[in-house]
Amino acid sequence: MRDDSPNSWESRADSFSLYGFTDLPSIHERGAVVVTHGKGPYIYDVHGKEYFDANSGLWNMVAGFDHPGLTEAAKAQYDKFPGYHAFFGRMSDQTVMLSEKLVEVSPYDRGRVFYTNSGSEANDTLVKILWMLNHVEGNPQRRKIITRVNGYHGVTAVSASMTAKPYNSVFGLPLPGFIHVGCPHYWRFGKPGETEEQFTERMAKELEATIITEGPDTIAAFVAEPVMGAGGVIPPSKGYFQAVEKVLKRYGIPLVADEVICGFGRTGNTWGCQTYDFVPDAIISSKNITAGFFPMGAIILGPELSDRVQAASEAIEEFPHGFTASGHPVGCAVALKAIDVIMNEGLADNVNTLTPLFEEGMKRLAENKNIGEWRGKGLMGALEAVQDKDTKTPFDGKLSVSERIANTCTDMGLICRPLGQAIVLCPPFITTPAQLDEMFGKLEKALTKVFAEVA
Repeated sequence: MRDDSPNSWESRADSFSLYGFTDLPSIHERGAVVVTHGKGPYIYDVHGKEYFDANSGLWNMVAGFDHPGLTEAAKAQYDKFPGYHAFFGRMSDQTVMLSEKLVEVSPYDRGRVFYTNSGSEANDTLVKILWMLNHVEGNPQRRKIITRVNGYHGVTAVSASMTAKPYNSVFGLPLPGFIHVGCPHYWRFGKPGETEEQFTERMAKELEATIITEGPDTIAAFVAEPVMGAGGVIPPSKGYFQAVEKVLKRYGIPLVADEVICGFGRTGNTWGCQTYDFVPDAIISSKNITAGFFPMGAIILGPELSDRVQAASEAIEEFPHGFTASGHPVGCAVALKAIDVIMNEGLADNVNTLTPLFEEGMKRLAENKNIGEWRGKGLMGALEAVQDKDTKTPFDGKLSVSERIANTCTDMGLICRPLGQAIVLCPPFITTPAQLDEMFGKLEKALTKVFAEVA
């Protein structure tokens, strides 16, 4: 419970901080968890309490919180060249090398990269790129962006407009021209008697009907996460991206994969689009690109978009966009090391080793009468809490069931994330089988306790 003394960490956090995406009733009751350091997949608060972080920070601390190679890469680059921009035809050698590496590990045989400081800025930048491209090519009306209900693409005004979550209405969003089509969550949105393949076909038909209604020549892109992350770890229905690709190609609409969460190993492959067997026209990357050790985002353009954007930029003599810290030499050095750590130091392999154990643990917890389904891919998953399993009836929102489960886990030394009525798990790639057992054991105790209180 919280310490309300004037000089406590909890009181100081309350006095000077504005909490983002935080359940404020919980904060008022419990206070903030103020963290001082981490070791491996564990974090430690100001009171010395240890927590296994099954959120990997915010999906991104996949190499843990004290990887020596990543900190050394940052230190070495700070000693050599601590900061620069990527404007006016000048950029660091680390930036050039990272661009080469990102294209090398992408699904493309060639392409171009632009850097931002976050996934939100990357999605925002992508939209500006498409708007500029279409304007210069003589199609200024081609500005609309299609995303999916429950998709998450960021928090800037543009990326929040792409994010089809109801909380954005308090900002007066989405902006005009941002269209949200159906969420491909078969368990929740499939109709009675509808097979998963039929559901996928319905999703594709809905997308095509939307494109026709809006006007194909007004659509700039369709943007989708391979697995919806902040929507509650929602994998697509069977054949979804193949069905969507056919529709988009029919109307010449680019497909963009938002790989901010899925990219660099989370689903068991380097990219989520590889897991679901489709090749997007562009990739949005962030989070794992630096294993959380530096804020960075990147837009990786495939060959066709690269050529078109280059031609459009040359037509107006520049690409008039950028951020002071994009392509930061320290961030690029860290990213180069992070990619090497994930791909060559066994982290990606460990995801595939752990996945069967992770799925086994999720299936076991899903046997609980108040868990409607477990879902996930690779080393990311969710357990959906329900009041009635047969009817899929959720708990009354006023009960804050997922928040109560997460808080109970926190008391037990486990960090997990409530999303809607789901509990989300995305442990670091360095997790051991024993630590997975620890995670599932604590979560099972929390589920038993909370469901006994609310059922």
